Amino acid sequence: MTHGAGIWDERYRSAEYIYGTEPNVFFAEQLLKLKPGCILLPAEGEGRNAVFAAKNGWDVFAFDQSMEGRNKAMKLAGEYKVSITYDIADAAFVDYPPGTFDAAALIYTHFPPALRSVFFEKLKGFLKPGGVLIFECFSKRQAEYRKNNPNAGGPVDESLLYTTEEMREAFSDLHIVSLAEVEIMLKEGKLHSGTGSVMRMIAVKQ
Repeated sequence: MTHGAGIWDERYRSAEYIYGTEPNVFFAEQLLKLKPGCILLPAEGEGRNAVFAAKNGWDVFAFDQSMEGRNKAMKLAGEYKVSITYDIADAAFVDYPPGTFDAAALIYTHFPPALRSVFFEKLKGFLKPGGVLIFECFSKRQAEYRKNNPNAGGPVDESLLYTTEEMREAFSDLHIVSLAEVEIMLKEGKLHSGTGSVMRMIAVKQ
């Protein structure tokens, strides 16, 4: 999620699920370790992670700027006969009562730095004490991978990418269980394909 709604509507308009219909691997692995509760999925796009969470007993709340993304997410949920709550909202203005969620996941959620800092603070407030944050986004090194393989994906603007130091600073008030920059093989539709570099983090609100 790095552009306005119009860009994402255009990207999601095709019948094809451009990032696939299977959940992000790290998200799925980590979610299955948790007791189901209420989860927030910002910038959820076409719904692959939301539907997976719902299939596994979670009460899912998601949002995105893109109506086309929401339409495809709701279609996917219908195909699997699960229910999700999916709002059209901007991260700058979205709001939920404090302490609502048992978990949240930021999966390839790349905001401009100013919005990032504002939203991260809001997100921490949305979590219950003991709430878990699952995070996988592209690292700064992804810029090099993208040069060699445009299908590896990730923002062109390097300010939207992440470093370990930025993550530690942004989430210093959470208990960071794990944080690592790792090279992975991306197999998430045609726009996340090939070798890439990501930041992975699990953090818990104290």
